[in-house]
Amino acid sequence: MTGKRPGYCGLIMSNHLKVRIGFAPGPFPPESDGHDLLRNLVCLGEEHGYDSIWLSDRVVGGRFPLEPVVALSMIAAYSDTLKFGTSVIALPLRNPVLLAKELATLDYLSKGRLLPAVGLGQEDPVEYEACGVDKAGRGKRADEAIHVIRRLWEEESVTHHGNFFTLNQVSIVPKPVQEPSPPIWIGGRSKAAQRRTGRLGDGWLVSQATPAEVNEGRKLIFQTAAANNRVVDEDHIGTMLGFYITSDTQKAAEVASEHVFAQRPNVPFRQYCALGPPETVAKLIQDYVNAGASKFVARPMCAANEAQEQLELFGRHVLPGFHNTPLNSSNPNPSTASHKPDYP
Repeated sequence: MTGKRPGYCGLIMSNHLKVRIGFAPGPFPPESDGHDLLRNLVCLGEEHGYDSIWLSDRVVGGRFPLEPVVALSMIAAYSDTLKFGTSVIALPLRNPVLLAKELATLDYLSKGRLLPAVGLGQEDPVEYEACGVDKAGRGKRADEAIHVIRRLWEEESVTHHGNFFTLNQVSIVPKPVQEPSPPIWIGGRSKAAQRRTGRLGDGWLVSQATPAEVNEGRKLIFQTAAANNRVVDEDHIGTMLGFYITSDTQKAAEVASEHVFAQRPNVPFRQYCALGPPETVAKLIQDYVNAGASKFVARPMCAANEAQEQLELFGRHVLPGFHNTPLNSSNPNPSTASHKPDYP
C-alpha cells in the first residue's frame, strides 16, 4: 500500500537504507519514582514498535543515575524483542577486559540484541579523576580498548602488550551471539571521532549535529575506512534526535531549551532538534535520512513527568511513518486525519 495512512506522518524512505528508530528515556525521575521506569519504558517500546532502548553513561553526578550495563540487563530480562544500547558508554573509564565480559554476557543472554556505542566521556575532568584515569590520554586509551574488546570477543585466547593494557593468554566466555562480534558504534561529533569510526568502529552515533554535518561526517568516515582497508556499512550512520511534540512550535522550543545538554555557540539547537507538530518532527528525520543517516535515538526534551507522554506521541504519530512505510511509496503528505489531535 502506498500513500498516506491516517493517524501519523509518513515520509518517503531511502531506496537502500533501513531506517530504524529507538529511544532514550529522557530525564530520570527522582528517587522512588524511577523504580518502575525501565519496565514501563519496555512496555511502551514494545507497544509502539520502537526498535531499541538506549541509556547514557555518567559514573558520577545525577544527570544519568543508572549504570547502563546493569540497567540494560534489566531491559534484556523485561523484553524478548527490543534491542538495547549505550549512548554512549565512557570507554576510557572502563577496564576493557571487564567491559568485554559484561557486554558479551548481555549479548549472550539476550540472544544477540546488544548495540554497544562507546565514546571518550565528558570534558569535565572530575569523572576521570574519580575513576583514576588520566584524561590527557583518553583518546589513545579508548583506541586500544576497542582493539582489546573486539579481540576478546572474536578470539579464543588473547595476548596483548599495549601502552595501557597487558593481557597474556586471556580468554572470556561466553562469547557474544552476534558474529563475528557485536558492532561497535563510536560516539562523538568531532573529526577525531569520525576518523576513529573509520579506523576502528562499525558505526557512528552522533549527537547535536545538523543533517549537513552528518553528511560531511559520513564522508570522512568512509574515506578513513577505505584508507585503512576497512568498510563501514553505509547503513550504520546514526544520530541522537532531541524532540518535543506540540502544535505550538514556539512552546516546543521554549520547553526544549531547558533540556539541551550543551548549547552549541554557533549552531542553534533548532537545527538539530525536532520541535513542533508531528509533521515537523518527521520532516527533520527525513532531512537526516536524505543526508545519509538511517538509525535514530529519539530523546524527549522535557521534564521527567512529560517524557513518557512524549514518547507515546512520537510512537503514534511519527514512528509508523518510518518503520511501516514501504520504501517505494510516493512521498505522503502529513496526516490530515479529521479527528482532533491528541497533543497540545
